[in-house]
Amino acid sequence: MKLVELHALDFAAIVKPGDRVAWGQAGAEPLALTRALMAQRAAIGRLSAFIGISWSDMVAPGHADHVRFSSYCGAGNNRRLAKAGLLDVLPCHYSELPEMIRTGRLKIDVLMLQVAPPNASGRFSLSIAHEYLVAALDAARVVVAEINDQAPWTFGERSLGESDIDIAVLTSRTPLAAPGRVPSADEFAVARRVVALIEDGSTLQFGIGSLPEAVLRSLSGHRDLGVHTGALLDAAADLAAQGIINNEKKTVDPGLTVAGLMLGGRSVYDYAHDNPHVQFCSVEYTHSARVLAAQDRFVSINSAIEVDLTGQINAEVAGGAYVGAVGGAIDFTRGAHHSKGGLPIVALPSTAGSDGHRTSRIVVRLSGPVSTPRSDAGLIVTEHGVADLRGLSLAQRIPMMIALADAEFRDSLEEASRAV
Repeated sequence: MKLVELHALDFAAIVKPGDRVAWGQAGAEPLALTRALMAQRAAIGRLSAFIGISWSDMVAPGHADHVRFSSYCGAGNNRRLAKAGLLDVLPCHYSELPEMIRTGRLKIDVLMLQVAPPNASGRFSLSIAHEYLVAALDAARVVVAEINDQAPWTFGERSLGESDIDIAVLTSRTPLAAPGRVPSADEFAVARRVVALIEDGSTLQFGIGSLPEAVLRSLSGHRDLGVHTGALLDAAADLAAQGIINNEKKTVDPGLTVAGLMLGGRSVYDYAHDNPHVQFCSVEYTHSARVLAAQDRFVSINSAIEVDLTGQINAEVAGGAYVGAVGGAIDFTRGAHHSKGGLPIVALPSTAGSDGHRTSRIVVRLSGPVSTPRSDAGLIVTEHGVADLRGLSLAQRIPMMIALADAEFRDSLEEASRAV
């Protein structure tokens, strides 16, 4: 490992023209490194960047003069790139990313990491994210690390020694945190429907966004919950602090909260810091069909942009703009289908927009791609009820889905459904 001063970091000597650079997403972004890379982009020449969810301004459309941005998602500030036509979307399942990286179909030349300083054993921690970074570590030609003494030191399947890092800089900064957004009254109404389905002792997976946060905030009356998820949220950390999440009833990894990364801020960072009961794992484990199916009472809770009358789900495109992802919803949904006592839940408010400009999110035909096919549909939840589509024919599903819609749209959906 070569330690250099940040001001002396010369990316033109590290990144070759045409290289693809990747870095940790959301709070795992090594902001000191991404700022330096973007400031020096003209000196490097044309390069590519594979990004996840972005909370910083380093994926600004102005940086596309020398950088070709690609991503598996349109979340966070990626939406600005997508709306400007500057984001090349990789429409893949999140669980496929490690294999794509290892085989070179998604070639990563330079990997940039934010790591926590070494512990007493001299091991650096991947801190906020494992997910697909583990595969990228094995595949990248060069690994550049920002050693941030404010990054939480976390336990997981992979830690780093000096030999795993080619170039490093030292920093001291607060890691990026999720933009604050309070769930709406409609989202809390949906959440109340969801929590009524969840038994004590269940193991939860939750997607990202304010609706899963609303579900977690509504679980204060539950007991002995476990967590096996892709993204660990602030509200989950709060439930752990209350003893509601204790992982004692998990059939796989009892006593452990298992996640791929943190998508939150100070609450979840403090919860995970130096906590051996929180384990971060690569996508191969968090999204493993075998692991998920073996987890009894596994409850998958994800949201969507819209759902059609047969159970097809669009989680990617809204209003013609790419704002979501294929993501890991299918992996978790299928895991819940095969889990003993599992619940594959997709929850969403029945409408979008405000009074006078409302649209139904229960639709006859999707306005975007099919992110999850109707063959994988489980329980669909809105503030108006629950439709358990498992084992139902198309004819049986349609009236149940119409009942989930807002009353303003039910008649028009009923009329249009005759052509489905």
